[in-house]
Amino acid sequence: MYSIRYVQGHVHVYDLRGTFLFSADTEREAREELKEYEEYSA
Repeated sequence: MYSIRYVQGHVHVYDLRGTFLFSADTEREAREELKEYEEYSA
């Protein structure tokens, strides 16, 4: 599970512990990158 937050015009993605993972320009981009992140981490 991940958390997506809007921070100063960008989208930040955090893990359940609140650790910053990456940022994106849009929520859609963040969700696409999150899919890649999950595949890479598996």
